[in-house]
Amino acid sequence: MGPIYTWQDFLDMTRRRIAIIVLVIVLGCIGSLYWALSYVHLYRSSEVIQVEQPTINDELARSTVEGSSARRLQLIQQKLMARGSLQAIIDKYGLYGNLEALKPSEKVQLLRQAVSITGVAAAREGFADDGTISVLTITAEMEQAQLARDVAHEFAEQTRALMTAQRREQTEQTLAFFQQQEQVVLDNIASLEAELETYRSDNDLSVEGGVEFRMSEVAQLNEAILNLDREIITTQLARTQIDRSARASTVQREERALDIQLQTLTEQRTLLDRRRTELQQTIQNSPETERALADFDRRMEQLRTQLEAIATRRNEAQVGFNLEVGAQGERLTTIEEAQVPDYPITMSKKKRAIMGAVAATGLAFVIAWLLELRRPVIRSARQMKRETGVLPVVSIPELAPKYQSSKWRRAREKRREKGKAGRAARMARNA
Repeated sequence: MGPIYTWQDFLDMTRRRIAIIVLVIVLGCIGSLYWALSYVHLYRSSEVIQVEQPTINDELARSTVEGSSARRLQLIQQKLMARGSLQAIIDKYGLYGNLEALKPSEKVQLLRQAVSITGVAAAREGFADDGTISVLTITAEMEQAQLARDVAHEFAEQTRALMTAQRREQTEQTLAFFQQQEQVVLDNIASLEAELETYRSDNDLSVEGGVEFRMSEVAQLNEAILNLDREIITTQLARTQIDRSARASTVQREERALDIQLQTLTEQRTLLDRRRTELQQTIQNSPETERALADFDRRMEQLRTQLEAIATRRNEAQVGFNLEVGAQGERLTTIEEAQVPDYPITMSKKKRAIMGAVAATGLAFVIAWLLELRRPVIRSARQMKRETGVLPVVSIPELAPKYQSSKWRRAREKRREKGKAGRAARMARNA
């Protein structure tokens, strides 16, 4: 059975519970004032960065930086939100210095939640999404207006610096890689040329067409050996035809001269025969030599083809590096610098105090209503008729004087005692 049904019931309840209502409202207003005064305002500042496309078309001068701008900016954001980077910004600006109880990891988490980096995708060309970002917005929320501006600007500066450093580092690494590969191929070519020279020298292939040259040389050696054989035979015959009847000294002198000539001719023939044997051995090995030379040519052709391809890539990498050094590639430009905010983004303290007072008033009446529900008694003729359907003939309100003296209270107590004694006597007589 609820006690509040009409506006009159509500007013009656308010009169009865005015003390508790006023107490709750006063305490609630005091609490709301403390809550409003202790609350810290937050200020928001944003810096807008535009992602500009390369000034030179990729078809004319292609950059060696691969991947979409969205992916590169995501990597940069991960670096910015790393613990080390955030801790450096906290130390630089003295963030959360008033919160001495917080641990460094908790301060890093607060800064990570206070800063947001959002990108807006560029308009699509056709149906393909190339992952290009056109605008990047960096927002910071801090307890001080100047601090919010400084933090947003610091993140924007680091984003631009990391973007430039990332692109330049990638182009430098690409150029260095192809230069190193080109040098490796050049060293391989030089090594192969030295190996070929050594092979030619070991196999007497220093003259082009060496096989034909050696065959003609063998023919000449055969002819020279034949002539030497003739001279040897002639010398031997001449030795047998010496006049033995002449003086002994003359005979010895002629024999000695012919022996020396014969020995010289024999040594010449031996030398020419050795040279002919070497040339014949070389000629016999000529098919293997030809195969080895063909292998050298094939390896040299492969290295030259590889060198040409690497040189082309190296030239492209050099062009990409020059684009980044000359700031002709993709770059970040500030189109709206972070400003000191004029007003906080949080609710004003006056509104918070008013809301607290309104909430305290509502709570006061709710408590009063709960107290009424705790003792749901009938307090008026109107409630009597509504609850039971019986209209009272007369309704006598409780008449209690506003001021009662101690003498009057003692007299009232005596009258009550006399009334109780009379009722007890009547009950005894009736019994």
